Amino acid sequence: MKPAFFVKEAMRSISRNAIPSFAAMASVLVTVLVLGVFIPVVQATTGAANEVRGRVLVDVYLKKHATKADIARVQGLLRDKVDHVGKVEYVSKAQAYAQEKKRNPEAYQLLGANPLPDTFRVTPDKPDNVLKLRDALMPAAVSGPPTRRAPVDTSIEQVKNRKDETTKILTATRVVKLAMGGLAILLIVASVLLISNTIRLSLFSRRREVEVMKLVGATDSFIRWPFVIEGIVLGALGGVVAVLLLGVGKVALLDPLSSDFALIAAPETIGFGLLAVLLLVASVGVSAAGSSISLRKFLRV
Repeated sequence: MKPAFFVKEAMRSISRNAIPSFAAMASVLVTVLVLGVFIPVVQATTGAANEVRGRVLVDVYLKKHATKADIARVQGLLRDKVDHVGKVEYVSKAQAYAQEKKRNPEAYQLLGANPLPDTFRVTPDKPDNVLKLRDALMPAAVSGPPTRRAPVDTSIEQVKNRKDETTKILTATRVVKLAMGGLAILLIVASVLLISNTIRLSLFSRRREVEVMKLVGATDSFIRWPFVIEGIVLGALGGVVAVLLLGVGKVALLDPLSSDFALIAAPETIGFGLLAVLLLVASVGVSAAGSSISLRKFLRV
């Protein structure tokens, strides 16, 4: 049988069953619209969470009279011999003094001498490893109370990781990422069920037609292909309309606001062209799969 026959039958079915077909297309349209908005929001939220997590640091303060040799030794230790080290930034006591004096010139003008130590700001390879990195730099003492700790190098005076701030950042960003992931899964499942059920209603209205075709000897493939093509056409129509509406919304609302609001312009999200392709592929694929799956019940005569 020629493909043109199945396409013709699919178009005839759409025209004869306008209401169920429109309901299926509307379901795809709404689902794609929601996905088109939700995907960039999830990306922006996750990106912001990752950016905040990237600010988690461990500060390694050196002793007041540390020499250049001591600084070089500690720097080599951090880069080559300590686990979970991602990035190492050295801040000399002169640089630290200049930075703090710029923030509070009156207070630092009264000090006279520089009280700040040479510091290494160490970023962990993964934000969740910040406590492991701190323990690697300041392990527990072999003897004595567990609160007493000795640094891995005698030139290190103190290791701090801003525990309270770090814990809050890691907890908050973890909750955000888990919440966004859970919502994404729920939305995908709901979308598949909605489209599948809508197409099933469309098929239910034509169950007698399917039964008659089975009884006169039509094969499952012969019956299935017009419905699958119908699902593809409806999915494509719903996807195209949704992408057009998203494009209009982007040009009319989002783009003008991005120049005035840094919060909208800052997040790096998927490009609109790639997003449109993904949404169209998803709408066609889910609709075709929903048609095929929903049809199985009516092929058992």
